[in-house]
Amino acid sequence: LEPLASGAAGAATPRLRLPPPLATASASAGPAPRSAATVRMALPDGHQQRHAVAALREAGLLPPQGYDDSQCLRRPRSPLPGLEIKVIRPHDMPQLVATGEMDLAVTGRDCLTEHLSRFPASPVEEVADLQRGQFDLAAVASEAVPASDLSGALEHWHAEGRQVIRVASEFPGIASAYARSRHLGRYRVIPIAGASEGFVPADAELLIEGTETGRTLTENKLKPIDLLFRSTTCLIAGKDRGLDGRRRGVFEQVVRAMQQAANARQAV
Repeated sequence: LEPLASGAAGAATPRLRLPPPLATASASAGPAPRSAATVRMALPDGHQQRHAVAALREAGLLPPQGYDDSQCLRRPRSPLPGLEIKVIRPHDMPQLVATGEMDLAVTGRDCLTEHLSRFPASPVEEVADLQRGQFDLAAVASEAVPASDLSGALEHWHAEGRQVIRVASEFPGIASAYARSRHLGRYRVIPIAGASEGFVPADAELLIEGTETGRTLTENKLKPIDLLFRSTTCLIAGKDRGLDGRRRGVFEQVVRAMQQAANARQAV
């Protein structure tokens, strides 16, 4: 800032007065230190909450006090000593696990796949498929497109002279990876948030959207033309955990209980 503070040579304007430096914050003003023996686990809010509650019940880990079918406190009381719980958005969980802010998280495979699409080397992985909250993530087009699959739809759009295929999605990383893997050619990803059905066909040719029954698509005159993958609620953790002592014991207890419950559910 020295050239700005001194002003141009011969200028009649007064010198710029910079504010004094900020006072150093005291150590007591920061967050409380995290216990070395505590495992931090993130649980989801929104539509995935009921699936997480059911999975915890099946695993013998009673839902935390303040987190059940009727309420959602952001910091519910954990039923297990040494386990700290925080309720956050499922989309934020993979990044928090990758950076070590959380040790475990219950999220959707769609959120994990979106994170890994953007950061392929991220040290986060799925450790248990909880077999709940299943839906298909699919490429969706207008019912007016005279094709039942992606290749036929591309031929139709190219015949109409469309040089760039617009792909709208709440998952821009997945959308971009999909466009490359399916060789769409020139494409443009349009990140959106909510009310996604309204983007096709006026503002996008394709929509990467989660579908359970397909009723919403039918009501909006849309149809799936390509399946990306089946998403379920899953338990994720960091690859390089570096846990030891009591913390490792708590971590393994939670993972083992949820894996066993998921395996039992799959066997039924």
